[in-house]
Amino acid sequence: MAELRHSSSLGSRAGSSPMKRDDTASPLIHDHQNITTDDDDGGRSRHAFRDRDRTIWSYFPFFVEDPRVSQHNSRISLFLVVFIIIAGLISVLSILNRLNAPYLCKKDGIVLHCPRVKETTSLWENPLSATTSWKPCAERRDGISDVPRKNETSGYIFIHAEGGLNQQRIAICNAVAVAKILNATLILPVLKQDQIWKDQTKFEDIFDVDHFIDYLKDDVRIVRDIPDWFTDKSELFSSIRRTVKNIPKYAPAQFYIDNVLPRIKEKKIMALKPFVDRLGYDNVPQEINRLRCRVNYHALKFLPEIEQMADSLVSRMRNRTGSSNPYMALHLRFEKGMVGLSFCDFVGTREEKVKMAEYRKKEWPRRYKNGSHLWQLALQKRKEGRCPLEPGEVAVILRAMGYPKETQIYVASGQVYGGQNRMAPLRNMFPNLVTKEELAGKEELAGFRKHVTSLAALDFLVCLKSDVFVMTHGGNFAKLIIGARRYMGHRNKSIKPDKGLMSKSFGDPYMGWATFVEDVVVTHQTRTGLPEETFPNYDLWENPLTPCMCKA
Repeated sequence: MAELRHSSSLGSRAGSSPMKRDDTASPLIHDHQNITTDDDDGGRSRHAFRDRDRTIWSYFPFFVEDPRVSQHNSRISLFLVVFIIIAGLISVLSILNRLNAPYLCKKDGIVLHCPRVKETTSLWENPLSATTSWKPCAERRDGISDVPRKNETSGYIFIHAEGGLNQQRIAICNAVAVAKILNATLILPVLKQDQIWKDQTKFEDIFDVDHFIDYLKDDVRIVRDIPDWFTDKSELFSSIRRTVKNIPKYAPAQFYIDNVLPRIKEKKIMALKPFVDRLGYDNVPQEINRLRCRVNYHALKFLPEIEQMADSLVSRMRNRTGSSNPYMALHLRFEKGMVGLSFCDFVGTREEKVKMAEYRKKEWPRRYKNGSHLWQLALQKRKEGRCPLEPGEVAVILRAMGYPKETQIYVASGQVYGGQNRMAPLRNMFPNLVTKEELAGKEELAGFRKHVTSLAALDFLVCLKSDVFVMTHGGNFAKLIIGARRYMGHRNKSIKPDKGLMSKSFGDPYMGWATFVEDVVVTHQTRTGLPEETFPNYDLWENPLTPCMCKA
């Protein structure tokens, strides 16, 4: 920055120096007194200066008092100019009329004259003109064969959906897709919690099973439980003979046909384990990806009591000011486990850093090793934008985007590492922060505390229905929310901060606020959940555009 200032001062001095030589004639300017009177050169010179001194009006004869111009020619020239002016006015009025005129549009199958509305930049919505070119079409069943009869299926497949609610959701979608690929019957997946999500939630505790089975009846045959004729149910997931364990991550459809289908035909019932991310995206037929979207956006519905409680929370968020107001949902990923797993360095006291090092060494000893390489690793990860944003950093970015102090913000988060001290900068800049625990009473949430996934489902729905959704780090929750909001029409903003650029800006001690604001605004104009073409190895859950949406 200092070098830029130095060069600017040099530039200003260089620019001012010619002014001191105003009294000195420039070699590029002709001296009228030195013009020769030679017949050849002089004549041309005189005509050149005469042409040079003519004004633009001299090319229109009726503006020049010249007795040599006939009255007839003047009238013709005047007529032409008036004609050109009138034609121009008509063209301008026609263009303006077209811009403001209604256009033909369809509503409920009826062709109507819809008025054109001039759009302005909004903090709360994406431009309408950028969001009307695509529409959801995952419910189309083009190219998918009918469901096989009970005695015609290849066999039964059974999976454990592991992890948290959103990882389980993805596993369920993939299980339906694999059942379709194999022409098999799907046994209702079991929700298996890992060591972090210590919860014993069943499928029917969170999702509407009847709707799930009924909606997919034309796609895949689904049964609630293992068939009665299979007596040794303990073999599933415990016997090698009944488990397929060699499925690679993001496997293509052909892998299942070549390696899994023969075993299902032989054993009749097979468990697939593990099943996290065991089906690819761009290496399966498009109709299979469309089926996964159909499961995600249409078949998987939360229980009515969860939907109703979420709607109540949304209503309270929209009326916190006494009148209707928009609200933002912030998914804040800054729990102790996330901070530790990231292996990034964050602002904190020496005591905090020592405790975090001990925690990492205990939980991830292979990655921690002796700790000598972690500082360089932390710098590299932050530079690449792979570190979670701190609450204070989120606050500064939102303020730079133009969101005012009065913005109503719903925070979906676990226990923030560092507690209230870590949250203080965000709360000071945006005091209207609330969580579901602050919006609802203990009695209202008591029934949902039985299952951790029920509370996660409430956060999911409130974020999904917000006017603006802001993620601070990757993960299944954020990408499922962004993908669903895109599928709903791209109208609602889903902000995905450019953490790499923000890290560079935060680390620049010479960057002023105005420059920072400009960088933030320009960078994030296209990071708000607008339509994006898919690319090889794309993530279907974050961007369902190509397989699950159609040109409007």
